Amino acid sequence: MDFEPEKLPSVRYLDHCPWVFADEATEEQRAAQRKRQEAIGGECEIGERCYVADSAAVFTDRLWLGDDSYIAAHAYVTGELTTGADCTLNPFSVVRGTVTLGNGVRIGAHTSLLGFNHGMAPDRPVFQQPHTSRGITVGDDVWIGSHVVVVDGVTIGDHCVIGAGAVVTKDLADWTVAAGNPARPLRDRRDNAARPSRTDHAHASDPLARFADTARAQVADILGRCWDGERYVDRPGKAPTVRAHCDAVEIADLLLGTVPGQLTADEHAERLRGVQDPYTGLVPEFDEPLPTADEDGFIGEGAALYHVLSVGYALDLLGTSFPHPVRGVREMTARQLVARLEELPWRDGAWGAGAWIDSWATAAHWNLRHADVGGDRPGVEQGALETLFGWLLTRADPWTGMWGSPSPETGRLQVVNGYYRLTRGSFAQFGLPVPHPERVVDAVLDHARDARYFGAGQENACNVLDVAHPLWLCTRQLGEGTGTGGYRSAEIRTWAEGQLAAALPRRQDGRGFGFGPGSAGPGPEPGLQGTEMWLAIIWLLADLLGRSDTLGYRPRGIHRPEPARALTP
Repeated sequence: MDFEPEKLPSVRYLDHCPWVFADEATEEQRAAQRKRQEAIGGECEIGERCYVADSAAVFTDRLWLGDDSYIAAHAYVTGELTTGADCTLNPFSVVRGTVTLGNGVRIGAHTSLLGFNHGMAPDRPVFQQPHTSRGITVGDDVWIGSHVVVVDGVTIGDHCVIGAGAVVTKDLADWTVAAGNPARPLRDRRDNAARPSRTDHAHASDPLARFADTARAQVADILGRCWDGERYVDRPGKAPTVRAHCDAVEIADLLLGTVPGQLTADEHAERLRGVQDPYTGLVPEFDEPLPTADEDGFIGEGAALYHVLSVGYALDLLGTSFPHPVRGVREMTARQLVARLEELPWRDGAWGAGAWIDSWATAAHWNLRHADVGGDRPGVEQGALETLFGWLLTRADPWTGMWGSPSPETGRLQVVNGYYRLTRGSFAQFGLPVPHPERVVDAVLDHARDARYFGAGQENACNVLDVAHPLWLCTRQLGEGTGTGGYRSAEIRTWAEGQLAAALPRRQDGRGFGFGPGSAGPGPEPGLQGTEMWLAIIWLLADLLGRSDTLGYRPRGIHRPEPARALTP
């Protein structure tokens, strides 16, 4: 017989078809909906013409629902949900943890957005583990089909479409059509028609595709050759290091979406969590004493400074985090921070100054995460992060957008390399715009012409990364992407094409990448550090050219392109 909605109980009908509420609801139904919205607990702000189903379980700490949005029948919503206008959570959808939706987002029935996770350390049962939450961010104009799962920490760009049943474990760029378990990019929505299936011949003729296929096929051998039976070494014959273990975790996650096979995920996490000093929160090198902290409780240089980054992000990829906060950062006042910033060697050591800020800001990031999941005090002193960004913004050179000064001996090397480290840990990591992006592009391209560092055979991973990332960061901030009409875009593309063509042949079968020529870093022999860095560099170069989807991977650790934590609401 014909379907007659008026014969169904009115609430049941509107719960399952809330899109008709604005146009068809009676005054009695509108009054009932106002009472329903008023009954939602926690911090709550609901826009015009919204509908929250009576049968939906909405127990949020914070709910901001934009105009013309609805939560349909039997949805389950907890934590903190913020939406733009015209967003829909369809029947039986689940949204938990910290989730932010842009405008015009459609969440299909039975889909789960899980913006939180459990720890999984072996020292206690899973039900007693602390929760972690990186949150989920979804851009504007996104359609997520039915029975999709989006896990914690994922960012889905604007205009994406996610096919039914997908499991989204990694970030998706704007305009991506993705599907599968795990979800993989299929094409760009801006294509008028789906791309024809690539033939084996076409796939084999694409250098990026060949590179990615070979890298995945050989990653197990590369990790195996750098495992001495007990620990990871950067390359055979070297001593085990904390960084080598972290590089192994990053490489396996990047290419395989899993953990290195030498240990279980819990064993990897236990080892890396176990090297943190519980009092200072610092991470010494294996079998070495903890570096002496300064008067503010933080260290000034050395491997333990970088371990704040490498161990923190490796644990993040393993689904856990540092067990202890970094004490010196948690207790440093804004006044002490300013004094330290003023003392950094900006004139003749801008790289070291930038590295210190990278580590301090990253420690602040982990401390805030620690506080989020049950810490007994704030992760940083009140006003310290604001002080950091205020100091940096007022000290940036308006002619270069950078900090520090070039010298006749090294040119812009210290300044540009310091800029990468500084902005990676501060502006990029916290999702804030850098000052003077056009001037940064000018300075970086000028540095990229210095034959001492970019002449034939002179490039190492550090120097190429420290140009590629600022170019990527600034062009995205300027809203130019890979278009041909952006600021100095032709020069940027030419540089990226040349560097990409030079980088791909550097890979050695079964051994990975060396860091680079000479004595800089770990040197020219293939190892884990060179492999991890060049894989990230190749993604950045390919993305500058609009071709990163061909690689089938996207960095999620230290070199992730998206912010790890947003300071803006």
